[in-house]
Amino acid sequence: MARFDGRVAVVTGAASGMGRAIALALAGEGAAIVVADVAVESGERTAADITDKGGRAVFRRTDVSSTADVQAMVDTAVREFGGLDHGVNAAAIENETQPLADCDERTFDRMLAVDLRSVFLCMKYEIRAMREQGRSGTVVNIASTNSFRPQPHQAAYTASKHGVLGLTRAGAVDHAADGIRINAVCPGAIETPMLMGAIAARGRDPQEVAGRLSLFGRFGSPDEIARAVLWLSSDDSSFTTGHALAVDGGYLAR
Repeated sequence: MARFDGRVAVVTGAASGMGRAIALALAGEGAAIVVADVAVESGERTAADITDKGGRAVFRRTDVSSTADVQAMVDTAVREFGGLDHGVNAAAIENETQPLADCDERTFDRMLAVDLRSVFLCMKYEIRAMREQGRSGTVVNIASTNSFRPQPHQAAYTASKHGVLGLTRAGAVDHAADGIRINAVCPGAIETPMLMGAIAARGRDPQEVAGRLSLFGRFGSPDEIARAVLWLSSDDSSFTTGHALAVDGGYLAR
C-alpha cells in the first residue's frame, strides 16, 4: 500500500510550482486531492493530470484570502471524498521590489492577505473538519527561509512568513490533544514561476542568485519540497509537530 491510500488532502496553490508538485506527489501515493487555486485553467490541468493516471482529484477555484472560498474548499473535500486528513497550505505571492519605507500599503495588505491571513483561514477550517471526524490529521504550511533571514526589499513577504511560523507553532500547541500535527516547510531558492518572476523583476542574474542562496550552487526543485511535505504528512513523522523544516540547500547554515 502507498502511504496515503484512503486519505484525503487539500492543497492550495496547486496550479503550479510547489503546490502542483505536492498535489501530484500526494496523489501518486494514493491520496484523493482537492486542487485549490485561483488559476482555473492550470488548476484544472493539475486535477486532470491526477485523474488521467487513475488518481482521484477535483479542482476548486479558491481565493485563499476569502473565508467563504476556504470554507467551500474544505466542504468540497468532505462532500466529494468523505473527509479530510491532510491540509497543505502552499498558496502565496511575492511581488515586492522596494525597500520597506517605499512599500505601498496596498501591496503590504495584499501580501499579508494572501500569504498570512490565508494560512490562518485554511488552518482554521481544515482543523475543524479533522476535529469533527474524530480522527487524527496533519497540516503543513509552506513558510520560507525569509521566516528566519530576510532578503532585501521583501518587508511584507518576510512579515507574512514570520507569521506563518507563528501560526504553525500556535496551532501545534493548541491541537496536539486533537491528534492533529502541524508543521512547516521552509523552502529556500526553489525554481518556480514565482521565484523566476521575482528575479526577473529585480533584474538579477539567476545563476548569481542560485550561487548566493544555496551551498550547492543551484536552485531546488518543487519535487524536493514535495518530498519534505510528504514526510511531514505521513506516519513516518508521527512524533513531529510544531517544527519548521528548512529545505534550502544549506542557505541558513551559511
